[in-house]
Amino acid sequence: MDTQHPSVPSHAPPGVADAPPGVLRTRARTEPRERQPYGVTHANTRHTSRFTVIGNHLAQHSELSLLAIGLSVHIQSLPTGARVDIKTLAARFPEGADRISGALRELEAHGYLRRERERVPGGRIVTRTVSCNQPRAERKRHPGRAADRCLPERSVPDRTCPPAARPTEPVASGPVASGPRQASRRAPAAPPVPQPAFPAETLLRAATDLLAGLHHQDPLLLLSARDAEALAPGVAAWLERDVGPVAVRHALTSDLPPDGVRRPVGFLAHRLTAQLPPPPPFRSSAAQTPLPFQNCDSCDRAFRAAEPGDCRACHTAKPRAGGANPP
Repeated sequence: MDTQHPSVPSHAPPGVADAPPGVLRTRARTEPRERQPYGVTHANTRHTSRFTVIGNHLAQHSELSLLAIGLSVHIQSLPTGARVDIKTLAARFPEGADRISGALRELEAHGYLRRERERVPGGRIVTRTVSCNQPRAERKRHPGRAADRCLPERSVPDRTCPPAARPTEPVASGPVASGPRQASRRAPAAPPVPQPAFPAETLLRAATDLLAGLHHQDPLLLLSARDAEALAPGVAAWLERDVGPVAVRHALTSDLPPDGVRRPVGFLAHRLTAQLPPPPPFRSSAAQTPLPFQNCDSCDRAFRAAEPGDCRACHTAKPRAGGANPP
């Protein structure tokens, strides 16, 4: 039973075959970690041309989707003046227009993208897209820009916005009300629209129904109940001017901006005001006034005529001077 077999190889690591079990376990745990490779290994080569510098605050962003991060990298690599509207990006990538539109909204919410609308000399309104590779630095250069709200970047702890720069609610002086807290920012009011001369209830209801169905032509024209109520008088003014519902719907939904409609209520209010058709042709009141009633001299029957006399029946029944009745 005590016979040893030196030909059998030892199963212990070299140099620790005679060590106690505790020492063997300790040395097994202290093996270098490099001998157990795992994860990614980088094989980097220095770029000398055609490269774009991307910050880790974007590449490792914890709140942006993978599509939004990749889309921002693509936009930052494009030259100045390249088209980055939804239709162009949807034709370039396999993702659809809805997914690309959502990714652009993500980038705009976190400050990596800014879209500004401005009027060109010809009177047409165009959208300028500004790509920001460092939103924090952009906010420092333009602290008063409304579109660059200071949003926290949780992916990089040392790049979060300072507490003083975060938007806060106004503090009221005096006792605090026990009711629900009001929002610090209110939704902007709808722009003014034309008003109908006779705002009948049925006319306003038809205008509201027309506005509620505009999203069937374009999903971006989906209106809230408040916005539809504010725009209904403008549509009623069109209907009052002998413009049918089909023509009104076509005027509001045709030739939409290529970048989409960001604020449907403002866009529709502008079209209702700028493209308001002229009133219908003037109709003389005399042509619409009926003739007065007259009493027939022969049968005393009432009939309409400009002057008194016989009605048509009595006038036809009377013989003429030649003694023959009229044919």
